[in-house]
Amino acid sequence: MRDTTEMIDPVTGEIIDEQQLAEQLLRQAKEQGVDLLGPDGLLNGLTKRVLETALDAEMTEHLGRDKHQPAEGGNIRNGTRSKRVLTEVGPVEIDVPRDRDGSFDPKIVRKRQRRLTGVDEIVLSLTARGLTTGEVAAHFDDVYGASVSKDTISRITDKVIEEMTDWQNRPLDRVYPVVFIDALVVKVRDGQVRNKPFYIAVGVTVNGERDILGIWAGDGGEGAKFWLGVMTEIKNRGAEDVCIVVCDGLKGLPESINTAWPLATVQTCIIHLIRNTFRFASRHYWEEMGKDLRPVYTAPTEAAAAERFREFDAKWGQQYPAITKLWQNAWAEFVPFLDWDVEIRRVICSTNAIESLNAPLPPCGPGTRALPERRRGAEVPLPRDPLA
Repeated sequence: MRDTTEMIDPVTGEIIDEQQLAEQLLRQAKEQGVDLLGPDGLLNGLTKRVLETALDAEMTEHLGRDKHQPAEGGNIRNGTRSKRVLTEVGPVEIDVPRDRDGSFDPKIVRKRQRRLTGVDEIVLSLTARGLTTGEVAAHFDDVYGASVSKDTISRITDKVIEEMTDWQNRPLDRVYPVVFIDALVVKVRDGQVRNKPFYIAVGVTVNGERDILGIWAGDGGEGAKFWLGVMTEIKNRGAEDVCIVVCDGLKGLPESINTAWPLATVQTCIIHLIRNTFRFASRHYWEEMGKDLRPVYTAPTEAAAAERFREFDAKWGQQYPAITKLWQNAWAEFVPFLDWDVEIRRVICSTNAIESLNAPLPPCGPGTRALPERRRGAEVPLPRDPLA
């Protein structure tokens, strides 16, 4: 049994089989030698008909009467004017209805609008994939037979940049119980291909909702001055107090956090700490080492965690002294979450909230080619929740 989709003709009220309608249109196009695509193609003609029908319906609503109803004074129709608009199927010539007093302001194709919104979305999508303005213009010429200037493409992308700037500077909540900070590393081609980190801060509101506080581009050598600027920006935008900041071992970040919010607790990401531990060890020992580490980060108190780590160090420290040094350096930022119960520990023990956010976000900008880079350590066989 064939699957068909039906719709109601708004004029006659009859049921229309969309599949049969499509087949009929294609059959007529073949009989008349009309291509599906191109300036004189079937889709171009259908787009013209749909747009003109929608504009005529807007005019009817504007005037309050149908096209052929007699006018009883007041505003009336006043012919049409030709207009060329760029659509997803290429340039389309349409006839836009006019009224006598010039008060008609259509919504489907606005006055002075030369592109439908779908075209802007195509430009932004191509730009986000790394095409330059010249390459985007060439794409429209090759695929749609339409001329789109580089200046037009730049204006489209500039609108997004303005919106991004407004979003980046928007006011923040006064208090965030938890803030997560982590980096997404991507390969960026801007003259040459290189790795570039983009730092993302995500706050948990007092209502338990996730709020992206901002995104900052770095160069890989960020220090205290960079992080103090980021923390000051967040604070100046209204975040007067932060209780806990979960982050990885980024140089100068803990000091900058406590400069901005003296009472904030800096908590290292346990997942990152464990992954970094495994990078110093042979893959052959990962499973056994993971079992020996678990009593450390699930200990009920700091004293118990220290005792469990001494046992771990006695077994592995001589073979892997770098692991001992890693944990000793991170200990001050490791232990704060041991003061909380298990439910809160599961929230603050990692920056997975950002990693899950990073997955669909390959940040890049106009004139920049970026591809997500697989994060080192992603192959480490650890549960996303180390306390599960």
